Amino acid sequence: MAEAVVSASVSTPSVPVPAALPVRTVLPWAVFVGLLALIALYFVGAEQGATSVFAGTDVHEWVHDGRHLLGFPCH
Repeated sequence: MAEAVVSASVSTPSVPVPAALPVRTVLPWAVFVGLLALIALYFVGAEQGATSVFAGTDVHEWVHDGRHLLGFPCH
């Protein structure tokens, strides 16, 4: 009887179990964020010259500091 009281008073620490994230839930958001990142990279890095989507230098001027920050030459 004394053994049962002693073993009951000693508790083992519980280990937290991470929540499971199903791939079906995460994958569409990962693709969406990846596409947004590629579009942003295009506008910052390549929206100028022969491959430009918009005519003129407006987009270039909007992302000018970002181009220098990321190391893209633009002058």
